[in-house]
Amino acid sequence: MAREELNFTKLAIDPLEPSPDGKRRYVYDNKENGLLVQVTSTGRKTFQLYKKHQGRPVRVTIGTFPEYTVEQARKKAREIKTALDAGENPNDTARAQRQEMTFADLFQIYLERHAKPRKRTWQEDEINYRRHLVDLGKKQLSKIVKSDVSTIHSRIGKAHQTHANRVLALISSIFGRGIEYGLYEGTNPCIGIRRFPEQSRDRFLNGEELFRFFSALEKESNVTARDSFLIALLTGARKENVLSMRWGDIDFPNAIWRIGRTKNGTAQTIPLVGPALEILQDRRKSTLSFFVFSGPGKKGHIVSPFKAWVRICKEAGLKGIRIHDLRRTMGSWQAKTGASLPIIGKSLNHKSASTTSIYARLDLDPVRGAMETATQAMLEAVNGMKK
Repeated sequence: MAREELNFTKLAIDPLEPSPDGKRRYVYDNKENGLLVQVTSTGRKTFQLYKKHQGRPVRVTIGTFPEYTVEQARKKAREIKTALDAGENPNDTARAQRQEMTFADLFQIYLERHAKPRKRTWQEDEINYRRHLVDLGKKQLSKIVKSDVSTIHSRIGKAHQTHANRVLALISSIFGRGIEYGLYEGTNPCIGIRRFPEQSRDRFLNGEELFRFFSALEKESNVTARDSFLIALLTGARKENVLSMRWGDIDFPNAIWRIGRTKNGTAQTIPLVGPALEILQDRRKSTLSFFVFSGPGKKGHIVSPFKAWVRICKEAGLKGIRIHDLRRTMGSWQAKTGASLPIIGKSLNHKSASTTSIYARLDLDPVRGAMETATQAMLEAVNGMKK
């Protein structure tokens, strides 16, 4: 069959019909050597370049007609021929791009190789990815630019600036691990994006708020959640450690709770003041569970008693209070009743280069005393409101 040729113009290409035998039809431009239009059985028209490259025929797709004009197709054909003459095959480039790792691929590697082995809070990374980064995950790494990340950061920051900074840090860490593992050779797109200003959170419950908080606790129907909040307040421990508290870690005769590993990577021993010990002793009588605050989920303990917390805060008329603020409340009342900063740091297991050596020399007696004094002051404030 003789090769079809045509002087490409829009008017000339528009009426081209599919081949009667259902096969693809190829019509060549008689002005730009190698440029052709492929017409499929459905009538779809696509510009292509057909040329010998290193002794082998190469067909490179340019784009569909009429989205691509004739002039655009001719110009692109000339660019492709120049690349082929220089020894570059555009099909190889396109194939490499199709096989390139996406952000979602790199996130999974980051999760398995870095987050899970090293971060106790790795599940927060999963949550932040699902909430904010799924669309970014569809993109190939080389296609992600600074403006993509900045848009995400700005969108989250309209309502939650601190959280926006955490998501930005997560994206930066993922790209950082990709560079470290040799999986990404580009520049981290987070570089140069200005973080939102953050203020240190100093929220804690004062005496009047403690009275309303305890009154609301008495009305809470979820006893497990209620007790977990009280233990969080009376121990100053982190929420995740309280919720995963195990009976095997509690030394009732010596009134202490040993945590094998906290968020900062260290172990911690916490004195159990009288009211906290009473709560735990009462719970021990009524449960056979491995965990103090057992739950129906896969982990065996409650994970996020958020609904109960919202009910309590609403009943107490407390605004802007988080569960973590119970930990801060213990530290604040210790300071209020005269405890020194090293004592407070020891009780809350703060980790800093300037105080670690001081904490190491402290035993539990002064810590217990400070916690008992703070607890007594809090309870006196609550009882004083009842009179």
